[in-house]
Amino acid sequence: MLTEIATRAPENLTKEEARQRLKALRKEISDLHNLLMAERKHALLVVIQGMDASGKDSLIRKVFGAMNPMGTHAVGFKVPTEEEAAHDFLWRIHKHTPGKGEASVFNRSHYEDLIVPAIQQTISEEDWKERARSINAFERHLTLNGHTHILKFYLHISHKKQVKKLKERIELPKKMWKYNANDLVESTKWADYMEVYERIFRDCNEAPWTIIPADQKWYKELMVAEKVVEALRSLNMKFPGMKKG
Repeated sequence: MLTEIATRAPENLTKEEARQRLKALRKEISDLHNLLMAERKHALLVVIQGMDASGKDSLIRKVFGAMNPMGTHAVGFKVPTEEEAAHDFLWRIHKHTPGKGEASVFNRSHYEDLIVPAIQQTISEEDWKERARSINAFERHLTLNGHTHILKFYLHISHKKQVKKLKERIELPKKMWKYNANDLVESTKWADYMEVYERIFRDCNEAPWTIIPADQKWYKELMVAEKVVEALRSLNMKFPGMKKG
């Protein structure tokens, strides 16, 4: 259960050590992404989920900012537009998935179409299960037909830390632009959100989830960077050499 998983770094790791390791990992991410673009045999899809104020935006800037912008797409999924809502729930997702040689980073994702209806109690049990089955089939399809490597991260922030960061959006001028009056209301439903996420981890795990302790952004960034490097290394990519003709 999420309540049994730490939200902070181990005590034997210092912030300075983590930052030095991250610096080296960012360099490797840059190099491996260049190789991904050159070889054009694989694609990388990174799905980032987390509660409000878990630090999704800053994580994307810090870790995935090391990639070449020409081969990277960062997409944020908010409330569906009228056009998006007129299609099946995966329509708006599929058109943003990466092609070979590309990386896409999703800030929220198709999983919002499981989370939000469950919290708002606007979906039946059978429809929720059908959506979960559709997501599993969708991710399997991307893996088998698009040569897409999928990384799914849940940023595991504590409720105490979340409330602190949400209040900063009221108090600190540089963070006020992020303020949404509904965020603190949703925060009171913490236990409900945790229950839904745990169900998602259980029912939508063909592409496995990684739970990232997120109370300290320096540790969160390090853990995600390590997983990205590990995934890209595993592709055993090679430069294609000079084209003939």
